Amino acid sequence: MTIKVVGIDPGLAATGVGIVTGGNKKISGYAFGTIKTPQNALMGFRLETIYSRLRTLISDEKPDLIVVEDVFSLDKYPKSGITLGKVCGVILLAGQQLHIAIREIAVREAKQVLTGNGNAGKEQLEIAVRKSLGCENPIRPYHASDALGLALIGLFRYAGYQLDQNQGPNGPREPKRKTKLSEL
Repeated sequence: MTIKVVGIDPGLAATGVGIVTGGNKKISGYAFGTIKTPQNALMGFRLETIYSRLRTLISDEKPDLIVVEDVFSLDKYPKSGITLGKVCGVILLAGQQLHIAIREIAVREAKQVLTGNGNAGKEQLEIAVRKSLGCENPIRPYHASDALGLALIGLFRYAGYQLDQNQGPNGPREPKRKTKLSEL
């Protein structure tokens, strides 16, 4: 059975999207990209852009599961948490309207699962994701690698796999088919 999971790293300026396909304890393919919004545009336009592009992507890809990074807020920047909540709202709405199962994962939980360190930095997380996929080249931007990480967690949890950081679920990692999504 092949399973497709879309991971989403919410952001108003750039929302990362990662798609991982696999089954039988193997990753068979992946794709990634970002949805960018213009900084000078009104909030409503930016949210509608994220919503409509994600809804189109979800309709086209027909995933079994969507995994979204849960909302968080830093004490120094509470307004950022509110903005992130708005972005997450349109993401959850797009998935719900298309009747796709959605799970939210806290940032620290994702980092812990993928790197063994809940306080890992973006670079450490990207390296862990790259190794899990058997990808030799850096995955950029970091929003896209974060989204791929969320998709990997969804794939392994959804399919009942255990994620081993040193090798794939079926032995040593091998390069997988990679597709880079055009800018969404």
